[in-house]
Amino acid sequence: MSSAPADRGAATERAEALRREIAHHDYRYYALDAPEISDAAYDSLVRELREIEEAWPELVTPDSPTQRVGVAPTATFAPVAHSQRMYSLDNAMDLDELDAWLARVRDAVGERECGFVCELKIDGSSLALVYEDGALVRAATRGDGRTGEDVTANVRTIRDVPLRLRWDASDSAPARVEVRGEVYMPKASFERLNEAQEEAGQPPFANPRNAAAGAVRQKDPAVTASRDLATFLYQVVDVRPLGLTRQSDALEWLRAAGFRVNPDVVTCASAEEVRAYCASAVEKRDDLPYEIDGVVVKVDSFALQEELGYTSKSPRWAIAFKFPPEEKTTVLREIRVQVGRTGALTPLAEFDPVTVAGSTIARATLHNSDEVRRKDVRIGDTIVVRKAGDVIPEVVGPVIGMREPGAPEWRMPAECPSCGGPVWRPEGEVVSRCTNVGCPAQRLERLGHWAGRGAMDIDGMGAEIITRLVERDLVHDVADFYLLDEATLAALDMGRLKKDGSPVVLGPVVAAKLVATIDASRTRPLARVLFGLGIRHVGSTVAEVLAAEFGSLDGLMDAAALEPPRAGENGLTIAAALAADPIARVEGVGPTIAASIRAFFGNPDNCALVERLRERGVRLAEERSEPARPQTLDGLTFVLTGALERFTRDEAGAALKELGAKVAGSVSKKTSFVIAGEDAGSKYDKALALGVPVLGEDDLVRILESGEPPAPAG
Repeated sequence: MSSAPADRGAATERAEALRREIAHHDYRYYALDAPEISDAAYDSLVRELREIEEAWPELVTPDSPTQRVGVAPTATFAPVAHSQRMYSLDNAMDLDELDAWLARVRDAVGERECGFVCELKIDGSSLALVYEDGALVRAATRGDGRTGEDVTANVRTIRDVPLRLRWDASDSAPARVEVRGEVYMPKASFERLNEAQEEAGQPPFANPRNAAAGAVRQKDPAVTASRDLATFLYQVVDVRPLGLTRQSDALEWLRAAGFRVNPDVVTCASAEEVRAYCASAVEKRDDLPYEIDGVVVKVDSFALQEELGYTSKSPRWAIAFKFPPEEKTTVLREIRVQVGRTGALTPLAEFDPVTVAGSTIARATLHNSDEVRRKDVRIGDTIVVRKAGDVIPEVVGPVIGMREPGAPEWRMPAECPSCGGPVWRPEGEVVSRCTNVGCPAQRLERLGHWAGRGAMDIDGMGAEIITRLVERDLVHDVADFYLLDEATLAALDMGRLKKDGSPVVLGPVVAAKLVATIDASRTRPLARVLFGLGIRHVGSTVAEVLAAEFGSLDGLMDAAALEPPRAGENGLTIAAALAADPIARVEGVGPTIAASIRAFFGNPDNCALVERLRERGVRLAEERSEPARPQTLDGLTFVLTGALERFTRDEAGAALKELGAKVAGSVSKKTSFVIAGEDAGSKYDKALALGVPVLGEDDLVRILESGEPPAPAG
């Protein structure tokens, strides 16, 4: 029976009191880790508030604790332009680099007092939270630093994110305040999540960071709520209205306002104290209930921060001291050869599972036979493993003193381990290859490549599902994806058993999603199709150039069927032969790629595959429509290099293409202009050597705004 007051006024007063009380206990529990009441007493308060709101629906407020999960799933996340750029930090990979940064700061500030704040670098995902009149109105991911995604509904489910600033702190808050921090998954929560994944027959997550980032971007907020996420806040974006002068003051304000602030924050007066804090953090990282991958060191004074300023990428007043890679020893049990979609044979080290940098690893690539020989790793060795950049598993090398006498050196097999075909190592290359185009292992890789995000983007069609489809003789090539139906996919045996002994099947929910994404892939742009076919040397950039030049797969295949002119025949020069070849003369292509394209379409099996794709509704031509803007850059070719501040390179390239320009991946004499950002490399040097005009980002902005190419120099 409901205990809600029968009088609206009394209900309003009691609901407001309950919200204040619950917010207070949330703060004590999540921010201070010092609860005052039992879980049962807390649940009783929430239950009473929910009963009042059910009896009086008009009293429900967006910041009510009962509304943390209360919105329907969404299909997409709206873009959010950040009020100020979310910069990344420069890294100090060792204490010497940290000392060099500290010395630069000291030189810049001179004799003035300069303290530092040291904060543990949480291995999670960045968030920006906006509060208006004390209430949470928006949460956004970092994105590219300038534009993120609106994940407000999901972040509202995270228990330690206050839906309203603390009552005693809101008086000092401006009408609008933006704070930033990190969302992460505690180690214990990560272990429970992976146990649940295995119970459900699903693959485990690689590490807590990926699990947290994925949880924040779930389409259903209820799924996010089930993932047990947590946050640490560390930045107030605009401190001026609050009268804060130091980072240490900002952290205190955040704590008082109800946010969870990491307790292991230390203010240091000297470089020696900073070094000592970093050393202690390395020692304690394994004992913490969450993953960290370094220490963030910041100049404490906001006035000095403003004076030190920013580079194009990072603040000069902060640096991330990265922990040295965590190394563990284990036993190398096997060196298995993996066959890629182009027939490349890659040795893969398989070793006893070991936990490194927050996740369990049991294999790592050894790249090629030369690398195996250089590291001198042998089956049965005790080896040292780590994660390069705390991400990619890597074999450092063997512990020679523990090697069994007479352990043989490993050699690349002479026959493909998948099909038994001959293995060939082209002269001058380090990669050995299987020469059998019908190799089953290549089939798996080619199928995975077609379904991948850079190609046809069949979301959910991962390696495990593809393997089972091939094993069940349901898919032989990429065209067979388009014959799959929901019933077939739902019944697909995943090769694992539940605890009750019954087989794990894909199920109707996943099957329906897969069929929908397969169907959507039929209309991907021609460049995606070309890239997805896996033609050697045809990457995503070359595929875009070919699609723009030929307009259809038929047009490219017709060009490939022509016998290319040969230099020397009838007095033809190399330059003339290149100019007469309809494929090789395309900017960014050349004779090597042209030969690879001809070899691919010269294979009758590949041409038959194209016809099957056509029959099954895959679009093989560009959709021509009237351009949205005049094609004032038609006939011009641009190359982008270096880091741009106001665009990603993809964004800049897309904007130039809207005006009719071609965007190439390499510089040649045919290049019209090179757009050079910060840290431009060899493309910039080649442009200077060839006399190609080099423009800056401001020039690019003027071109895009005016729609006109730059005036000739001079």
